[in-house]
Amino acid sequence: MKLSDQIKPISYLKAHAAEIVRNLSSRDEPLVITQNGEVKAVMQDIKTYEHTQETMALLKMLALGQLQVEQGKVQPAADVIARLRNRGKTD
Repeated sequence: MKLSDQIKPISYLKAHAAEIVRNLSSRDEPLVITQNGEVKAVMQDIKTYEHTQETMALLKMLALGQLQVEQGKVQPAADVIARLRNRGKTD
């Protein structure tokens, strides 16, 4: 992804807003908006945004799982399965 082709000033956004919104879903790249020469915002279509959020959530779960492994907060799967199977049984 070459972001340098996707950098536009805010004046371009103001003048071409409808066109930009129409074309966002056909691109795989975000549009970077600058103001006074500084990057201020990134625009992307909703499907790409949702995919990014889902990916971030999965990465967070993996990181938390890895932390739990490192902290020794794990149990053998067989023990957990046996406990779940026996949960509703009474002696």
